[in-house]
Parts: sequence; C-alpha cells; structure tokens
Amino acid sequence: MKLNSTSDEILHCARSLIISGGYNGFSYADISKVVGVRNATIHHHFPNKSNLVRTLVVNYRWEAQLGIAELERNVPDAVEQLRAYIQYWESCISDNSAPFCVCALLATQLPVLPEEVAFEVSAHFRTLSDWLASVLERGAAQGSIRLTSSARIEADSFMATVHGAMLSARAYDDAKIFGAITHPLLDRLLKA
Repeated sequence: MKLNSTSDEILHCARSLIISGGYNGFSYADISKVVGVRNATIHHHFPNKSNLVRTLVVNYRWEAQLGIAELERNVPDAVEQLRAYIQYWESCISDNSAPFCVCALLATQLPVLPEEVAFEVSAHFRTLSDWLASVLERGAAQGSIRLTSSARIEADSFMATVHGAMLSARAYDDAKIFGAITHPLLDRLLKA
C-alpha cells in the first residue's frame, strides 16, 4: 500500500511510539510534535487512533509478506529460510532499527485493542505461523529438519521463542540475548 509522505511519516512515528510505549503510550499530540504537523492533519489522514494503528498493522503485515515472498524466491532451503528469519531479527535488534515486532508488542495488549486492530494483529500471527509450518514441513520432507511434534506446534513454538527472545533482549537491554536464545532453537530442529 503506497501512502503519501505525510501519511508515511505519521505511520513511521506511530510505529516507533508503539514499540517504545504500546498502544496507549502515545497520542496524536505526541505524533504532532515529532512529525511537525497539526493534530488536524493527522486526523485528516487517520480519523482516529484505531484507524491509524490498523493501517500501520496492515502495512506491517504487507511488508512481512513481501519479506517472506523474497525468502521463498531467493532461499530454497528450509533451514536457511529459518536462519535468515532469525538473522533478520537479530540484525534489527542489534542495530536498533526494529528492536521489537510491532505485532508481538500489540499482541500483549489484545484485550484492550480496538476489534479491528486486534483482528489484524491476530491475522499477522496466523500468517506467520502458516509460513513457518510450511517451512518446517518442507525441511522435514527434505530431511534437514527433525520435528518432535506437528509442524503447526513446532511453528508456534518457534514463533513464541523468537518473540520471547525479543522480550528478553529488551528486558536485559542486551541485543546478544536474542541470539543466545534463538540459535539453540534452530540447532534443536536440525537433523544430525
């Protein structure tokens, strides 16, 4: 989805504010100060906060799907796809370009999110889990991945571990914690 530059700036700012303080941790006044536009301008692009955050999550999901499609095109090996996924987040956390998955953070707040935002957040997790399950099934069929339970359970476990590693890196203020948690996860799945 292509937005104009003011919309992009508003969304970029909102994403940063959500990652640092959650859904209720920012207001249009906060965005106004950072972006340098009036609240009315923000309301022109996004009539209300739920519309803004829903748009942000829809765009985030679209970016994630593009990234997955690129991995599928350029990295045929299932193990290498999982490794690339982990390395992507490891790099984002290390250089602080995306220190936390915005959907993971919003998922912690599902009970208080507007229904349309919660729906998109849950859809992100379903899509990611579906992709991970397909990668794990392919790896098992290729003989490179060992599944100890169903691909779906392994996919959800993989996803939870990656997001938990993000949380641990944040809690300890140490980006290296992410790799310390996720590298053994991948090793566990590899067939000897």
